[in-house]
Amino acid sequence: MTHPLELALQIASRAEGIPTRAQLRRWVKAAQQAEMALTLRLTDAAEAQQLNHDYRGKDYATNVLTFVYAAAPANGDVVLCAPVVAREAAEQGKSLEAHYAHLVIHGVLHLQGYDHEHKSEAVAMESVERFIMQHLGYPDPYEHGRRQSKT
Repeated sequence: MTHPLELALQIASRAEGIPTRAQLRRWVKAAQQAEMALTLRLTDAAEAQQLNHDYRGKDYATNVLTFVYAAAPANGDVVLCAPVVAREAAEQGKSLEAHYAHLVIHGVLHLQGYDHEHKSEAVAMESVERFIMQHLGYPDPYEHGRRQSKT
């Protein structure tokens, strides 16, 4: 069953390897479980650091931030920091495309109420992420046993 999706894509980074709009839409739809209005923004490190500082009190650029404005229907923003995503993919030996796919899926799941603050929540969320990634033809994002710093 397909659910209504209102998706605004904002590319505010000149980083290399930015996914295409079609890829981003495909990854959002793969993780979408209900009606949704989403702005997906790819940004640079300075903006990501400012957002992380202003909203989480952490003074560094993080890979993905999710801002939930309403639960039903899901409404919010997912912000990915292109330079951090690229750095992490290289450090973890992952393809940039697969890492972007995982983080888009991760952010969209957060928008729909998934979390990883407690072990049981993390196990459930990671299971859904693994399933979606496999369905899309990507490797298990946790196969190397590395926890990624995500929000």
